[in-house]
This record gives sequence, C-alpha cells and structure tokens, in this order.
Amino acid sequence: MTSYRAGCGREWELTVSAPDLAYTEQAFAECPVCPHRVEPPDGPAFCVLRPSGTAHPFAALAGFEWPD
Repeated sequence: MTSYRAGCGREWELTVSAPDLAYTEQAFAECPVCPHRVEPPDGPAFCVLRPSGTAHPFAALAGFEWPD
C-alpha cells in the first residue's frame, strides 16, 4: 500500500506501484481553481497524485541557472 498525495495535500492509500496517478474525479470544492489542476485539450481535467514524500519531477530545476 502506498500513500499518494495531491497538490492540495489530501492523501489516499492505494495498492498500486505507479510513479504518479491522474485524479480525474475533481470531487472537492477547490478543484476547479486549484493551481495543480491540469487541463489537457483532448481529455478531462486532472490532478497528479504522487507518492507522499516524493519530490516534484521538476524540483531539481528550481535552482538551475543559465550559464552566461
């Protein structure tokens, strides 16, 4: 069982081994305005659930500096 966390901080205990999941239910009042919501042009809106304690995949870029 793995604990997955949404951008809003909610967590779900799930028995899967995926590196991340798409949460498409959007069941919470703040879902329509959540900054973590993804709205692809060819599918339903979703939130990405990642295993708790896992860094965002682009976190390493936060300190990146372009060379002069």
